[in-house]
Amino acid sequence: MAPAECPRFRSGLVAVPDQSDPHYVFVVDQLRISSRPQRLSLLEFGWLQMFNGRRTLRDIQAEAMRQVNGQLLPLELFARLAAKLDEALLLDGPRLRSLRSAPVREPSCIGCYAADPNILRTQLEHFFTCPEGPGLPRALQPDRRLCAALMPHIDYHRGGMSFAWGFKEVFEQTDAALFVIVGTSHYSSERFTLTRKDFKTPLGVARTDQDYIDRLVAHYGPGLFEDELAHLPEHSIELEVVFLQYLYEKHRAIRIVPLVVGSFQDAINGGRPPRDCEDIGRMIEALRRAEKETAESICYIISGDLAHLGPKFGDNEPVAAPLLRNSRDQDQAILRKAEAANVDGYFQVIADEGDRRRICGLPPTYIVLDAFRPSRGKVLHYDQYVHPRGYESVSFASVAFYP
Repeated sequence: MAPAECPRFRSGLVAVPDQSDPHYVFVVDQLRISSRPQRLSLLEFGWLQMFNGRRTLRDIQAEAMRQVNGQLLPLELFARLAAKLDEALLLDGPRLRSLRSAPVREPSCIGCYAADPNILRTQLEHFFTCPEGPGLPRALQPDRRLCAALMPHIDYHRGGMSFAWGFKEVFEQTDAALFVIVGTSHYSSERFTLTRKDFKTPLGVARTDQDYIDRLVAHYGPGLFEDELAHLPEHSIELEVVFLQYLYEKHRAIRIVPLVVGSFQDAINGGRPPRDCEDIGRMIEALRRAEKETAESICYIISGDLAHLGPKFGDNEPVAAPLLRNSRDQDQAILRKAEAANVDGYFQVIADEGDRRRICGLPPTYIVLDAFRPSRGKVLHYDQYVHPRGYESVSFASVAFYP
């Protein structure tokens, strides 16, 4: 990094003390764009906070020397630190800018699924063929009956079978090659975040449909790419893409549209339907218009889970049987509204409990149901994952929607 550049540290960084040595801290990336924590001395951590985008390396050197009573601190010391932080993706610097401009998004969920494509295919096949699975999908002649499907985005080892139930229905009941994936946003501070990047997985590269994105942007307006880097660590799109690639790699080339949606808590707190929020209403209308201008069939994949309970998510007590029973009952109330394609009723069940169970699939499910108003839904699979010691529980379902 040149001395005249003004390095700037990224948002989403926190410092955690090094328990083994009080003279050091670990800088941790909460957005998971950087793959591992960086260990810095307290002195280096102080210098990092000077990387505010307004000081050059020479300015930082001069300020640091004033703090140590004029002691000579070579410029190379700060250049090496800046290079180290840039390589770790903790600065808004050359490496991060390279990632931002790259046309292909690299996979971030290796470990949730196998890196070897043949092992991955075997892993996915097992979810279909295991005793509780739906069986392998058949190459039917679909009559375009299915228009959308809710899928989980929980880890495969916890919810892979639920993915299989949903994707079997998708494969058998739509002839679409264009999949608009609307997922829960876990890392973006924006309400809606698009990316034009293609998605790479061990099964190849899923191409993103640029023409559809152009139409969606034209109808929604600016602002959909403000936090595009949030797609890099995001799993809610990638986990759906892997299943789509597995199903269609021998049948037809598919294209995707990756859109993530942030919290609707303001609508819940305000006691109003989400569509009455200006940006949400504008996105619903933009999706409707984009579909009308698209000549081919579209299948909408909703990527969202249901309840999140336990200390992992901020609850005071471990998950116990009475809470799980109540949560299951509330989940069923939500899913009955989904089966009736009653988008207002679906939202109201969640709003009435103040979303205290953290239904992360609310935003993407509401957007798709309100935009396209299917006539009915069908629950294909439901389950609850419960940690053995009650540390967490996540519930999830796969639901198919029909015109």
